[in-house]
Amino acid sequence: MLEVAIMIEGQDGLNWPRWKRLVQTVEDLGFAGLYRSDHYTNANGPDKDSLELWVSLTWLAANTSRIDFGPLVSPVSFRHPTMMARMASAVDDLSGGRLSLGMGAGWQQREHDHYGWDLLSVPDRFARFEEGLEVVTRLLHSDQTVDFSGRFYRLQEAILLPRPGRPGGPPIIVGGNGPIRTLPLAARYADEWNGVYINAHKFAELNDRLDRLLLEEGRQPSTVRRSLMVGTLYGRNQSDIDRQLDAMAARRDRHYSAAELRDDGMVVGTSQDFREQLEEYAAAGVQRIMLQWLNLDDLDGLAVLAGALLN
Repeated sequence: MLEVAIMIEGQDGLNWPRWKRLVQTVEDLGFAGLYRSDHYTNANGPDKDSLELWVSLTWLAANTSRIDFGPLVSPVSFRHPTMMARMASAVDDLSGGRLSLGMGAGWQQREHDHYGWDLLSVPDRFARFEEGLEVVTRLLHSDQTVDFSGRFYRLQEAILLPRPGRPGGPPIIVGGNGPIRTLPLAARYADEWNGVYINAHKFAELNDRLDRLLLEEGRQPSTVRRSLMVGTLYGRNQSDIDRQLDAMAARRDRHYSAAELRDDGMVVGTSQDFREQLEEYAAAGVQRIMLQWLNLDDLDGLAVLAGALLN
């Protein structure tokens, strides 16, 4: 059965009052989880409130009892993997084992320039990401000290203490659609692969490729969870949908049809439309879908969506 979770953009106005309301709402409504991005700011100004990721997840861990949660995704470009492993293990234990550690290479040039981080070229960025995955995996999995000598990171007699409460620590999510760089890394390191903004047909293609890559790595495809983050445009009726499409056209200076948005990896429509599209994704192999909810104050809309999809 397809699990339905919520994903928000933490750099898009998130502060403590909004976060606390969102967390409680998602927990109470019955969604499977709440995930958020890890950015200083948006790719284009103006800058908005952007509550720090790991501090916010620590609060969530201590103030919920049911929902899964985690970053989608936390970049190694401005988070050292040894510290990421330490924080993830601690927050997972605090929650009783509900965190998934989403890791990424980093991509947004503006925040790296503004805050003094090196984004690197794409090949170097992914080389650093692979080393970061190796470091985090070794620290989470090994009860003995770890040595590692790479181009970007070095460990000498390093050990993660206290040891994670879950054997192997929190599961690692590798997110992205790249068949050349990202999927091979998911096949090697991930406990979960998360596709991003793709339609059901494209997801099925990448899902099949991941199966083949996992077998080449000596891993069974069934051992890696499949999830997907998609955009949402939800309307209580057709006039509501049309109003939102018009607003999008004004922002982007181009009109999109509902069919075009669906083809680009968004779930669009009324409650019935959502149910039908989610069934298509489930048939393509999606086990958990993260619905991107951009209006951080629209808790009533979340409640209507939950009533349509979760009951």
